[in-house]
Amino acid sequence: MITIADQFGIKEALKQLGIEEINEGTSTGAANFANGKIIESYSPADGTLIGKVKTSSKEDYEKAMQQASEAFLEWRMVPAPKRGDIVRQMGDELRKFKEPLGKLVSYEMGKSLQEGYGEVQEMIDICDFAVGLSRQLYGLTMHSERPLHRMYEQYHPIGTVGIISAFNFPVAVWSWNAMIAWVCGDVAIWKPSSKVPLCGVACQNIIKTVLKRNNVPEGVSCLVTGNESGDLINNDKRISLVSFTGSTRIGRHVSKTVAERFGNTILELGGNNAIIVSEHADISMVLVGAVFGAVGTAGQRCTSTRRLIIHESVYDKTISVLKNAYGQLQIGNPLDENNHVGPLIDKGAVQDYLDAIESAKKEGGKIIVEGGLVEGEGYESGCYVRPCIIEAENHFDIVQTETFAPILYVMKYSTIEEAIALQNGVPQGLSSSIFTNSMREMELFLSQSGSDCGIANVNIGTSGAEIGGAFGGEKETGGGRESGSDAWKAYMRRQTNTINYGTQLPLAQGIKFDL
Repeated sequence: MITIADQFGIKEALKQLGIEEINEGTSTGAANFANGKIIESYSPADGTLIGKVKTSSKEDYEKAMQQASEAFLEWRMVPAPKRGDIVRQMGDELRKFKEPLGKLVSYEMGKSLQEGYGEVQEMIDICDFAVGLSRQLYGLTMHSERPLHRMYEQYHPIGTVGIISAFNFPVAVWSWNAMIAWVCGDVAIWKPSSKVPLCGVACQNIIKTVLKRNNVPEGVSCLVTGNESGDLINNDKRISLVSFTGSTRIGRHVSKTVAERFGNTILELGGNNAIIVSEHADISMVLVGAVFGAVGTAGQRCTSTRRLIIHESVYDKTISVLKNAYGQLQIGNPLDENNHVGPLIDKGAVQDYLDAIESAKKEGGKIIVEGGLVEGEGYESGCYVRPCIIEAENHFDIVQTETFAPILYVMKYSTIEEAIALQNGVPQGLSSSIFTNSMREMELFLSQSGSDCGIANVNIGTSGAEIGGAFGGEKETGGGRESGSDAWKAYMRRQTNTINYGTQLPLAQGIKFDL
């Protein structure tokens, strides 16, 4: 029998990435710890055991942290442009391994092969961004109120950055943080999701040749595995910044734990993203944005479209177009580029999906497009589900909750003000969108009385973002920002400097202190 792994060259991809042959039992590289328990990685595409990774024990974690702390003292003294050049070389290595790493992302996580390649491209893009950033870590100069004084601000490396990433973007989120941290002079310790550990091992294997070639000290890039490592990172006073991507529930715990030790956090938590469909919208554009936003990555993006808020005058037309599109969706093996929808990450996610549909029904929701588990040949993993559309009210408890699955809630509105209120009427505040050709509606949506999300788009869906813009959201999304713009400042400490180059010592605010 020819398996998916055989058909799509997964074994060869693993070999190229320095991971032992499929089903051999252990991974090679940075995560092959001596004392840890075993994490088994199964593909949601076909239920096959891909490989096993040993988790980090407390002793393994402590060794990694000691290496990181020592490496920081040396790494911070490397000129920022030189650090940028090393990151540039990492980008070159990622270009070489884009195909095998993209395949592994697709197979281990379950997203489409195109999205797997796209995620690796995000890594390459952030390397390019970081290279330019390495020569732009600017401070400010200010005029002092005292004569013959000069004031300025500068930024210094913050130290060790802990990165705890989620399964849905198993490699990109790490790179968003790590590449920026490295050009800022920080070192990074990464705990990938235990659902996709092999992707973490593969990334370390790709960049280790660059680190070795440039004589970068051991510890600049560390990998630890297992949930216990996440708790160790959160509680470790030696880690100045924890960047956590995951659920709002776990994010609350991370925020509290790190804050109690006066550490800093970047929190990228849940999204409950909506598209407003105006009476002035181009429905053909809405179709692309809404369908990809709702079913891409099987609804497992933090920016996935969860709610469609449709003007009453175009409601029936929009629903008709959506039902027709959903009827054409191909569900199946994510490595087959003819398919639109791959699997959920595991059977636990499937149960959450099924429970959400039942909850929506109990609250009065009306099924527009039927969901459910997909069974039969090719779906043996038990992780494939049908994208579902439910007519609902914004105040339903289940609508107020993010379900990481392809469920789209639809509802009507009468005025643009009502639509914006519905869009904002959830605890989360990550991504938002309006489709309209009305200049007034565009500007109102983007104004201070408009969307309360960190991302607000016009005639573009909620899903996906370019690395040049700072990524993140408000409210229960956590308020953090990663990647582009001036997000680099979170990875550094700001210092205000005042220099007196005169012969007198005047005090600020005109205070007199005569001796």
